[in-house]
Amino acid sequence: MITITLKDGSTKALEGAMSAYALAESISGGLARAALAVKIDGAVCDLDTNIDKDCAVEFLTFDSDEGKKVYRHTTSHILAQAVKRLYPKTKLAIGPAIDNGFYYDFDSDVSFTPEVLEKLEAEMKKIIKENIPLKRYVLPRDEAVKMMADKGEDYKVELINDLPEGEEVSFYEQGDFTDLCAGAHLPSTGKIKAVKLTSCTGAYWRGDASKKMLQRVYGTSFPKQAELDEHLAAIEEAKKRDHNKLGRELEIFTTVDFIGQGLPIMLPKGTKILQTLQRWVEDYEEANGWERTKTPLMAKSDLYKISGHWDHYKDGMFVMGDEEDGKECFALRPMTCPFQYQAYLNRARSYRDLPMRLGETSTLFRNEDSGEMHGLIRVRQFTISEGHLMCTPEQLEDEFKRCLEMTNYMMETLGLKEDLSYRFSQWDPEDSEKYIGTKEQWEEAQGVMKKILDGIGIEYKIGVGEAAFYGPKLDIQIKNVHGKEDTLVTIQIDQMLAQKFGMEYVDRDGTKKNPYIIHRTSIGCYERTLALLIEKYAGAFPAWLAPTQVKVLPISDNQLDYAKGVVAKLRAAGCRVELDDRNEKIGYKIREAQLEKVPYMLVVGDKEVEAGAVAVRSRKNGDMGAMPADEFVSKLVLEIANKER
Repeated sequence: MITITLKDGSTKALEGAMSAYALAESISGGLARAALAVKIDGAVCDLDTNIDKDCAVEFLTFDSDEGKKVYRHTTSHILAQAVKRLYPKTKLAIGPAIDNGFYYDFDSDVSFTPEVLEKLEAEMKKIIKENIPLKRYVLPRDEAVKMMADKGEDYKVELINDLPEGEEVSFYEQGDFTDLCAGAHLPSTGKIKAVKLTSCTGAYWRGDASKKMLQRVYGTSFPKQAELDEHLAAIEEAKKRDHNKLGRELEIFTTVDFIGQGLPIMLPKGTKILQTLQRWVEDYEEANGWERTKTPLMAKSDLYKISGHWDHYKDGMFVMGDEEDGKECFALRPMTCPFQYQAYLNRARSYRDLPMRLGETSTLFRNEDSGEMHGLIRVRQFTISEGHLMCTPEQLEDEFKRCLEMTNYMMETLGLKEDLSYRFSQWDPEDSEKYIGTKEQWEEAQGVMKKILDGIGIEYKIGVGEAAFYGPKLDIQIKNVHGKEDTLVTIQIDQMLAQKFGMEYVDRDGTKKNPYIIHRTSIGCYERTLALLIEKYAGAFPAWLAPTQVKVLPISDNQLDYAKGVVAKLRAAGCRVELDDRNEKIGYKIREAQLEKVPYMLVVGDKEVEAGAVAVRSRKNGDMGAMPADEFVSKLVLEIANKER
């Protein structure tokens, strides 16, 4: 007898071995129809996998992330088969499933234009209709290399040769097409119901700019056409909200090729938004006990050698000078921590000085790969709300909670909190050379953080290998409109660097101890946050953030003097206001203000002049009618003060 433990904890006894698909059928016909693959003792396998021993079994459907991955990975193989049918000389690279779809990289003399993508999509639908079975088989390494070499698949040969010794080399065959792949896959091509190729871009082989540029075809697939249509509509909406597009159209930022990739120019409107955010963050931090520092943008290599950045982060830094030439070597700072520690080290400290909270609006520099650059999301120079908090072990939990509460308040105020997720980023003991400290120190630090996170009660995922080189961290994650996830805010626990820098305090018992350090941001990288706000609000910022909060629109020159008086009142109240005194029709002025997504338009005609009023048009509420100018100013000032959304 074989005992199967199902996902819900129930068990099923089998009299003998059977395939995973047969097991699904024995449970219910509906499950067998919906199942795409199976997890056996945690490993994702094909449905024709034989079950011949006691194990835990979970059937994967499209409702699960792993099921979607199998579904779309199979679709990428269908794309590759279509390419080889239509363009046989094309060489295949890799074709994984990704969030919301898949891609496949090709080396082809044929340019995959939109017209070619249409042909490929039509051929994919033929392959799907043929309902071709997918069969897995394995080969010894030398036979696998020979088979791929005979087919002229140079990239596959390289991949096989890079596999660890002893690792199984597996292939999937679907009709006249065979691809190198670990799997798992659907039973047949006919399981795919709706497919769309969405774009083609360039991609270096293995992401290395020194290697050949390939063509990367993106696509997606769903079990129902209606789901695909809904997804494509969401993509179109995402394109409209893309901060790269909107940010330029609304004159928030621009980029210049001869300045450099990842070095955006903030235009006056973007600068005003960043200034508003920065003043708010700095005032709030100071009100919550954070003292401000201002430290250099660069330092000698000596500083980074103490902190460990020189050994663990040098490739991500901009370095000037060459130590081998006997010259002083400097580097632009990738983070502020080694600098802020010097404020702590300025004099001797006791437990009475702790917690010490040091905050800084820091300009940082990171030598990101060119392929990673994306608008304001990932740049080479950026500004961050960075802070470092030195405390005793007894203060650590409360101070960590306060840091998280501050971030949650700011994200809630900005309207981003509902889009956040949390990741507990840990070290990878299998790759310990990436980190400083001992196994015991890491286990202690991660144990402390786990206790804090579990005590707070937030849901989090674990990211092994995502820790900083000096300590575990809570990464607060967010996705942009295209579904790409990035880290917005981090809060880190560090017990390593205080010892490296000789940071001590005299405790109550007179002994010297190293403080715990919390590295944190409150709003994260300002540029990245701005990008996400552009996308969140489609450029229509809440009034408190809008670069221009009000436009005053006189109907003719007869009202110009009165309009200037309204502008003066608004400016005196601290509002950001513009006067449109052009000799244009009022309808034209209104439409332009709407396109600029200004929160309020005040139309001024003879009636308004006579009544001391303004005709208010709200971007959100439409025509609000006439009201006294002073009343409008008071309402707007209150709305801005409350940071209404």
